[in-house]
Amino acid sequence: MHGAGLEFRILGPLEVLHGPDHVAVKAAKLRIVLAALLLDANRVVSVETLTDRLWGQDPPDGARNTLQNYVFRLRRLLGGAGTGTPLLTSHRGYLIEVTAGALDLDRFDVLLRRARTAATADEMEQASTLLREALRLWRGEPLLDVPSETLRRDVVPALRERRLDALQLRIEADLALGRHERVLAELQELTTAHPLRERFWAQRMLALYRSERRGEALCCYREARETLVSELGVDPGAELRELHQRMLSADPALVNAGDSKTSGNLPAEVTTFVGRQRQLAEIGRLLAAGRLVTLTGVGGVGKTRLARRTGAELASRFPGGVWLADLTALVEPRLLARTVAHALGARDQSARPSVDVLRDHLRDTRLLLVLDNCEHVVGAVATLVDTLLRACPGLRVLATSRQRLAVQGEHVLLVPPLPLPPATDPQAADTGPPLTDYDAVALLADRTAAAAPAFRIDRHNRALVVQLCRRLDGIPLAIELAAVRLSTLAIGEILDRLDDRFRLLADGTAQVTPRYHQTLHDVISWSYDLCTEPERLLWARLSVFSGGFDLEAAEAVCSGPDVPRRDVIDILAGLVHKSILGVSTRAARTRYRLLETVRQYGRQRLADLGLHDAVRRRHRDHYRRLAAGAAAGWCGPCEVEWLSRLRQELPNLRSALDFCITEPGQAAIGLEIAANLTRVRFWFFSSTIGEGRHWLERTHALSAPAAGALGTGAVAMLSWLSLVQGDKRATETFLADCRASAAEADPAAAYLEGVHALLVRGSVQAIPLLARAREMFRQAGARGDAHMATMFWAMACAFLGDRDTAVAAGDDYLAEAEASGAAWAYSWALWTLGLVELRNGVAARSAELFRESLRRQQDIDDRWGPAWGSEALAWAVSATGDHAFAAELLGAAGRLRRMTGVGLIGLRPFHDAHTEAEALARRALGAEEYESAYERGSRAGDVILFTCAGARNVADGDGDDRPSP
Repeated sequence: MHGAGLEFRILGPLEVLHGPDHVAVKAAKLRIVLAALLLDANRVVSVETLTDRLWGQDPPDGARNTLQNYVFRLRRLLGGAGTGTPLLTSHRGYLIEVTAGALDLDRFDVLLRRARTAATADEMEQASTLLREALRLWRGEPLLDVPSETLRRDVVPALRERRLDALQLRIEADLALGRHERVLAELQELTTAHPLRERFWAQRMLALYRSERRGEALCCYREARETLVSELGVDPGAELRELHQRMLSADPALVNAGDSKTSGNLPAEVTTFVGRQRQLAEIGRLLAAGRLVTLTGVGGVGKTRLARRTGAELASRFPGGVWLADLTALVEPRLLARTVAHALGARDQSARPSVDVLRDHLRDTRLLLVLDNCEHVVGAVATLVDTLLRACPGLRVLATSRQRLAVQGEHVLLVPPLPLPPATDPQAADTGPPLTDYDAVALLADRTAAAAPAFRIDRHNRALVVQLCRRLDGIPLAIELAAVRLSTLAIGEILDRLDDRFRLLADGTAQVTPRYHQTLHDVISWSYDLCTEPERLLWARLSVFSGGFDLEAAEAVCSGPDVPRRDVIDILAGLVHKSILGVSTRAARTRYRLLETVRQYGRQRLADLGLHDAVRRRHRDHYRRLAAGAAAGWCGPCEVEWLSRLRQELPNLRSALDFCITEPGQAAIGLEIAANLTRVRFWFFSSTIGEGRHWLERTHALSAPAAGALGTGAVAMLSWLSLVQGDKRATETFLADCRASAAEADPAAAYLEGVHALLVRGSVQAIPLLARAREMFRQAGARGDAHMATMFWAMACAFLGDRDTAVAAGDDYLAEAEASGAAWAYSWALWTLGLVELRNGVAARSAELFRESLRRQQDIDDRWGPAWGSEALAWAVSATGDHAFAAELLGAAGRLRRMTGVGLIGLRPFHDAHTEAEALARRALGAEEYESAYERGSRAGDVILFTCAGARNVADGDGDDRPSP
């Protein structure tokens, strides 16, 4: 491409750079022409458009010739940088070629798209980081020194809006991460500068509210209302009005974030952390001296909170970050290593054991791994931790468990209840230290400030406060549950009711731990008894959820004649206000979660009611419907939303699958769930192919041979998963099983035979086999499966067919993808068209199609496709003669394949194309230069792919009308 090496900036004063040097564009008219071309980079800009942007409605005589002279001068100026001219001429106008990532506006747009995708997937830390990077590209008013009234009127306002949209989204992400105090000053400036933009007012109100400046938040609403009425004569919109009402009613869902300061994936703190300074210091000392610390203690004593606070405070010690793997929802010990790898962001999808993946991921990294709630899988955790600590010298592990791991080198720290004040005479107590010097009282005071703001500790109730904290044994969860009751009961009334409930051990020689268990059990029982009957029923039924749930799930699983569906939302609100449920709102959906100790109590109550199996079946059925709905919506306009929702519900999907394999006669339903999740490529998108294979194998083994066509389809899926993992032996075994069990007209078997013929044998027979499978899937109404057959059929035609066959198949696939509205399908249709062009057309056009496919895959956070997009782009770039860049792309693609654990060996057409591109580059560069470029690409990795994906389409519908210098 002409002009490689030039960088252009328009988000501020117009700048052109060649390496570190500025290319001065001094003439005002030349700056206008350049800016007008850059706004439509890689597209032909008509003479009429350029004339309007230069002179508006009053062009001079001979404007076309004058424009031609400006273009000539600009071409000479840009070509003088020694890069060749990027300014081309067409019979319709002019075009400036800009390499991927060389225009700041393009980089901004790519970062903004990726941030929106991350926010949709509730990955707010990533969204915030991407948006900060995007906003740093702005150096002031766009096109600040470009004196075009047309651009100032028609273009600059739209650019300003794009920046404000990015600012708005970045603040949204920061609020979700608990950074409300950090954004307050910025939001005050924004509401002053943009007083009619209601979203900024709403964000400012929320930031004030979460900073416990609730009076100011309400005043902020009044200010916004007065501004809108005086300026526009209208009241605030629905969003501001609803937020105001939620604040007036103290909606607990508004307070859902704390301050996020740590690297890694530690969640934000929701409430104030109280006390524990001695334990924090001791854990820090133990982790400095050793490599494994296990926090033990009774449920509700605060192990999880202490571990997370420790991680936040020690983050600066660990360059690799502090990473949390919450094992609460883990139901299958064999998935432990995969669960931890997923929490760490290790995306290897190969057939390698997950322990090997973890070892490789952690071997050269210094990080702290927090394993939370280990007690129900303590044996598996002990084995994994022992293996990792031996292999990874920079790893430190902080675990929480009700029992020790019994691993060599383990330091065990018993987490005690909070320190209590002495049981002194009330009158003598007045002369002692402040009660809040004792952590138990400090916690009570902090929690009542939010739950019961009218309550104050004073000389009149001091003795009762001491008595209450001592009665609760200083157990944090018990204190927090009691604090909620101070909004409706006097402290003396709470003590009276506790006297009725408690059955503490009277024998002073009894062990300490059983007494604390009993105390917590009785406080939770007391909270349960104070709930209404519908609240108690819902609490028990909600205990079947793992890792959280939304309103739709609660209504589907927990409603019934005694809890009508229409009442569920109000009962949930009651449980939130009683601190039984936690609540958070992200990505426009509200989710609820039971604290683990509270959930276990509810699970016992559910068993006592004789409802455990029935509610588990309803839970299983709900997530069965969810997986089926996702499969039905696959290859449609909502597929990205479905994938995001499935990722969020993975703990519940695992729980449903576990129920199916542990309950007799349920395995076939589990097989259906696992198969539907495979149909939507969920395991690929979530980097959990090994887990998908695990569930398919287990459910199929338990349900065969009665599974029939479903079983055949599952075996076909298993063969496919094994194939992409590079597990040749398993692929052949599953293929043989599929052939033995499949009916003659089974589309899944035909599909598998076609894919095997394409990817393993490289046989032209793949084309009719896949065409047949495609038609059979269509006749069966399996739209998503038909799409996959279409994709591989079109690929087979491109790899193995003649030119006419390949072009027709590519066009057919593109038309089908466009009609579906499916973003993922469209990205692969572009990829396939790129392959058609590469093998039968123009290599440069092929590269542009691969780039556009790659961009779209990054936009939807596809974690599988870019490995193949970057590989194919390397083939195309190699064919254009840019061998150094091709070697860099091969390096980047190799790095992605290593991350996903997939090798090209065994995928014959891909391997052959790779070998050809590599050989071309090696011959042109020489072995040493090739290896150097490959290593550069491998190190740069995502940076190269990001800049490649930033390129725009060049042709823009011009057909054969190719611009020329």
